[in-house]
Amino acid sequence: MSIRLIAFALLLTAAPAASAKAPGLTVRTGETWQFSLFRGQPVRARKTGADAKPAPGQIQVTVRTMLGTTMTISSNNPTAFTYKAELVGAGKPVAARSCALPPDSRLSFESWPQTATAVRLSDFKVAPKGGACP
Repeated sequence: MSIRLIAFALLLTAAPAASAKAPGLTVRTGETWQFSLFRGQPVRARKTGADAKPAPGQIQVTVRTMLGTTMTISSNNPTAFTYKAELVGAGKPVAARSCALPPDSRLSFESWPQTATAVRLSDFKVAPKGGACP
């Protein structure tokens, strides 16, 4: 009986760590995803083909390994957004510079010299007038 109690206690203490997940959507190299936004975070994400077009209100992102890491992203929204991008690799995720995501299905292209296994996108916000590219 005491072994069951110990196992149960270990399970309870491990549960918060297992459920603690970084916000956003992680897109692995070679993948294309479409998603919507809710409170600045990607929701209703689904894999799709690279040749698909995002429906109204959707954002589409493709990540590839080419001269480091490249990402194409387009938004079928009437509003431009800024967002947080992190390069995910063998170590700790690294913040990556990203420009504003233009509205109306215009394509944005990002390129970073580091090779990553994935890019995590989060914290979408309405972009200032005229866009932003730090």
